[in-house]
Amino acid sequence: MRVRGVRVALRFTLAPTAAVQDTSPHDSRGVHEPRAHTDMARMKRLGRVGGPLLFVLLALAGCGNASLMHSGESASIAAQVPDAVKTKGTLTVATDPTYPPNEFLSPEDHTLIGMDPELMRAVGALMGLKVKFVHEPFDTILAGVAAGDYDVGASSFTDTKKREQAVDFVDYYAAGTSFYTSAHVYTDVENLAGLCGHVVAVSRGTTEQEDAAAQSRRCTKAGKRPVSILPYATQSEASAAVADRHAQVAMADSPFAYYQAMNSEENPVEVVGTYGIAPYGFATAKNSGLATPVLSALKVLIANGTYRRILETSGIQAGAITSPRINGAQK
Repeated sequence: MRVRGVRVALRFTLAPTAAVQDTSPHDSRGVHEPRAHTDMARMKRLGRVGGPLLFVLLALAGCGNASLMHSGESASIAAQVPDAVKTKGTLTVATDPTYPPNEFLSPEDHTLIGMDPELMRAVGALMGLKVKFVHEPFDTILAGVAAGDYDVGASSFTDTKKREQAVDFVDYYAAGTSFYTSAHVYTDVENLAGLCGHVVAVSRGTTEQEDAAAQSRRCTKAGKRPVSILPYATQSEASAAVADRHAQVAMADSPFAYYQAMNSEENPVEVVGTYGIAPYGFATAKNSGLATPVLSALKVLIANGTYRRILETSGIQAGAITSPRINGAQK
């Protein structure tokens, strides 16, 4: 991270990704506010993947939420579930598990872990439903939700006005976007305006790709060189492009950038800038009625402390919110 001209090398390594089915017992992808930068130390203390942090995440994935299902609150929330979903008894949730700490596969046994799956398991329990996760490419999930292929999309989706035209979002987290680059190669990119004339790697279908494209148009309008955008299927591939010097800088949501940088040993990178605050949202089909019980469940999880405990497990509580809402995008 660069702070007032000081360059600080952070450690980054690329976690291997594989198309492995979720083996969890449940049958079964922004901004930190300014204080997020101070939480980096906490993230480091939590340990690397494979250490105490992974143990806690696996414990969360392995334990059920049976106690939630017997509460009066659960009965009230279950009554809000649309009949079509209630009849099948299962909430089908699509995710792209290549985006730690939000959703990823344990390197030990490929259990699906992270903020999004843990929240969805707790939400499903309050709704009186089993949760089935299906692993899909990030840029196909929202279309699948809109088409009714999945009940929920839970993959670190930024809620935007454009996306709200196709699906309904239940907002549950505040995140932003970070620029990161190899510590071995100097770059002067610290914000969107600095992208002019640079090669940037992004994950396909993300708001980062949209932001880079919009900035490229601003660059050319101002008589500067456009942004060369390299879109990849996963964020890990975008990160590899930086490590291999195919791209000068990469863009990702802040939780991913800081978590990866603090939980690895090889290929040092620098997080050189962060911008914007926008909500993450769980996506449901437009006007399906499913957003209402998901919202009600999130309110209970926030009130009883479960929500914050899940975020604290990964050290990303700086983006916690207190008032979830449906379709809260500002732009």
